[in-house]
Amino acid sequence: MQERLHMHHHPGTDPLPFEASVIDKTEDSLILSKSFCYPRGGGQPGDAGIFINDGKESGFSETLGGEFIRHPVNNISGFSVGDEVRCEIDIDRRNRHAKMHTAQHVVSALADDLWSAETVGNQISTEYTRIDFLFPNRDEYDSDSLTEAVNTVIGSDTSVKVHEWSRDFVKDHEHMRHTKFMDRIPSFINELRVVEIEGIDLCPCAGTHVASTSDIDPIVITNVKSKGAGKFRITYQFENENI
Repeated sequence: MQERLHMHHHPGTDPLPFEASVIDKTEDSLILSKSFCYPRGGGQPGDAGIFINDGKESGFSETLGGEFIRHPVNNISGFSVGDEVRCEIDIDRRNRHAKMHTAQHVVSALADDLWSAETVGNQISTEYTRIDFLFPNRDEYDSDSLTEAVNTVIGSDTSVKVHEWSRDFVKDHEHMRHTKFMDRIPSFINELRVVEIEGIDLCPCAGTHVASTSDIDPIVITNVKSKGAGKFRITYQFENENI
């Protein structure tokens, strides 16, 4: 049984190195006895980093999910089942994803509050994030209003918390967002991880997040694109960066 330690690590920033044993391998990936690595999912890319095995470093690319977390490694032939390895996660990559992911929750929550806009898709990266919204009336949307509201929350030092609640409690909670997607979660999973941005957002999420909204830089919306009837794709980046 593989331990998925990232699920219990909050805030999801500055991940420490960890040691684990290789319990299996595929043509290109290692499966470890435990992993702090976040596997790709929910619009958030997986972690990357390096393995140290017998004094030798080997890079691994974006970790993938499934029954086990898989770590695609550059030279799979250099590893054997039973090896003890040290894993060092790319901290800058993880931290940027955590900031972007928490920002996405704020953007989605406020678009819902302002215009009843439903988030129907998102993709996070280290440099920018895009969110697909479905609006009852997309003509009401205004980028300046959304940006101002989001940056007000970012500057408010609002706490970001993680809970583990029963599936039924989450489903029946009157303030819970995005419960319509719960049918994608396997039915045998009875305890769900819920991310709460106090007074702003509450929704099931397995992604990595910061401890407070003040850990996020102000955002700027860089593009708004039509994606069909009632839909906009909104792209944002952090204000102090240029793509």
